[in-house]
Amino acid sequence: MKEKLKEYGIIIQNESLLRTALTHSSYSNEHSTENYERLEFLGDAVLELVTSEYFFLNTDYNEGKMSKVRASYVCEEALFEYAKDISLSKYILVGHGQEKDVNSTIIADVFESVLAVIYLENGLAVVKKFILDLILPYIENNVQFMYDYKSLLQEMVQTDKKSLEYVLVSETGPAHKKCFTVEVQIDDLVYGKGSGSSKKEAEQKAAKDAYQKSSK
Repeated sequence: MKEKLKEYGIIIQNESLLRTALTHSSYSNEHSTENYERLEFLGDAVLELVTSEYFFLNTDYNEGKMSKVRASYVCEEALFEYAKDISLSKYILVGHGQEKDVNSTIIADVFESVLAVIYLENGLAVVKKFILDLILPYIENNVQFMYDYKSLLQEMVQTDKKSLEYVLVSETGPAHKKCFTVEVQIDDLVYGKGSGSSKKEAEQKAAKDAYQKSSK
């Protein structure tokens, strides 16, 4: 992965940090190492900042339209496509039980964790250029990705000034093949439910369930 990033003019000195960014929990559990989850948290924030700034400076969209368009280009489906452009999946470290199930959720999460490493190692300007180099071709060609139902639901709820919360109701299965079930609650009432191999996927499915029910 270090050599791949060099193609974009990015130098990573801290190889251990990059390895952590590429390490899934199934691998870290087997080898007692750190995994990418903390880095993913930071990378998600970096990605949101860069894309928010881009749409603010380059469009005259109102807040709602910017949120909706940005959501399309930072959703899991979009991140999976950007990750494919840099052949990210072949660098991901997973445990033996996960080897045949390196799904789009894992790949999208690792993409965000790699962004965090680039940011920590090289600063905002470098990671911003990297992100835009990958995303702009999709924006300029008007490629439409799947809606981010969490953003759509948040927008709907904000209009009515209601509270919105995602509640993890169950977590089953072995460490390498978890299944998470999440309920989305609006003003403490359950509006939707979803399950997935990650909390993020379960939340999206719960949001989709709630959004579709509320839109009828």
